[in-house]
Amino acid sequence: MNPACAEAAAAKKSRHKDKKEKKNKRKDTAEHLGGEPATADEEAVHKKKKKKHAKEEEEADSKGKPTVSIAVAGSVIDNAQSLELATLLAGQIARAAAVFRIDEIVVFDSSPPAENGGGGAEDEEESGARFLVRILEYLETPQYLRRRLFPMHKNFKYVGLLPPLDAPHHVRKHEWSEFREGVTLGGDRSKGTLVDVGLSQNVLVEQILEQGKRVTVAMGTNRDLTPACIRKVVPPSSPSEEMGSYWGYKVRYASNLSGVINDSPYKEGYDHIIGTSEHGETIISSELILPSFRHLLIAFGGLAGLEESIEEDPNLNVWAKVQMMYSHLILIHAPTKVAEQ
Repeated sequence: MNPACAEAAAAKKSRHKDKKEKKNKRKDTAEHLGGEPATADEEAVHKKKKKKHAKEEEEADSKGKPTVSIAVAGSVIDNAQSLELATLLAGQIARAAAVFRIDEIVVFDSSPPAENGGGGAEDEEESGARFLVRILEYLETPQYLRRRLFPMHKNFKYVGLLPPLDAPHHVRKHEWSEFREGVTLGGDRSKGTLVDVGLSQNVLVEQILEQGKRVTVAMGTNRDLTPACIRKVVPPSSPSEEMGSYWGYKVRYASNLSGVINDSPYKEGYDHIIGTSEHGETIISSELILPSFRHLLIAFGGLAGLEESIEEDPNLNVWAKVQMMYSHLILIHAPTKVAEQ
């Protein structure tokens, strides 16, 4: 083949290749938009759908992550034969809550008020619920804040035997974190409030706050601890929202089981509730399928189960009434006795 023919053949082959690539490109666009060649209107519709999808994802993110709460009957402490064993049991509950990243622990009184005592200053012994609340709050608090926030109490006698939770917000003195828990101090407030955050120096925050209040401080990356570097107190949820870190659990006391549900700190309440009972349906954990939820509550009864708590609750006298009021209440089997070998 002479050079002229070879050059003409190459040019023809190149034009054919370009046409094929353009055809494939139009085909891909058509398949992406529904099988027909893209027009200006179709492209506009596609962009609108894409924008709507992005907006939905943004709205879902703005709602925050789902929360998990557990409700525990204070009477579980009554089964402990000594203060030491009661403290160890409370420590196990706190440890489990930290490991499973529980957001809220609700301790409710499962005994009638007459049995719990009036809760006045003359009562020497705390109810099991009050005792459990005290120990759970103490363990959730970073070690460097406990002395300032918790006065001496006889029920703290054995807390030194408990292993630390070692939660992310329990930051050590030599470690730096973008957020730290602190307690506000007294003194001059002309420039702000001094806060003890467990470092070698107290830090200054811009807000004017009362003394003795626990706060979450945004430390940032600047390690300057002098008053020239002013920090800011932020909501306790900020570390979880900005860093994705588990930042401990909240503790709430409820006088009865109905108070657990009705006094929820969430505006929309708990949208899914699971109860544990010896008389409930036996479900293997791997087979338990939960619907999507915003705020999940798992309730654990006392020594006699949830049934006793329901019967003794003046607001929940009949089990059928509970089923009617809380259609999402599900009972699952929770063995309380160890099988004999």
